[in-house]
Amino acid sequence: MDELDRLSVEGFKKVEKIPVVIVMDNIRSSHNVGSMFRTSDAFRVDELILCGITNTPPHKDIEKTALGATRSLNWRYFKETMEAVDALKADGYTILAIEQAEGSIMLDAFPFPAEEKLAFIFGNEVFGVDDAVMKKVDACIEIPQFGTKHSFNVVVSAGIILWDYYSKTLKK
Repeated sequence: MDELDRLSVEGFKKVEKIPVVIVMDNIRSSHNVGSMFRTSDAFRVDELILCGITNTPPHKDIEKTALGATRSLNWRYFKETMEAVDALKADGYTILAIEQAEGSIMLDAFPFPAEEKLAFIFGNEVFGVDDAVMKKVDACIEIPQFGTKHSFNVVVSAGIILWDYYSKTLKK
């Protein structure tokens, strides 16, 4: 930790975070949930919101892949994703679905607003972001793909989105 110049859990809780919240819409794999904690910690995401069937800590499979990030990262649970979206909108967040959908904007062409609070919604591994939630988002971002498969793993998608956000808005 010292050689890598990493923050302690206490240091992480005190340091400024990026103005981004990750919303997990009915994610069925606890390993994906744990990996999302770890990825969100790595990018200093402000908060992780778990919704619906998404498992919550403490859970052995979440902890296995989170590697302690459940202790550093702020998180909360909503029974319904729509409740989370409504709460975030009331708090002034711009809501962005990460999905393949009609009217989506390709990631390379998406201009992240640097000064706005953003909420990225990642959907169920099979069904994607719920249709009712899609009707409430401010925009939809699509990650370009060039192979035979029609989607990335949800956490891989988060890593791509967070890196693109970082490189467009925070990297100096």
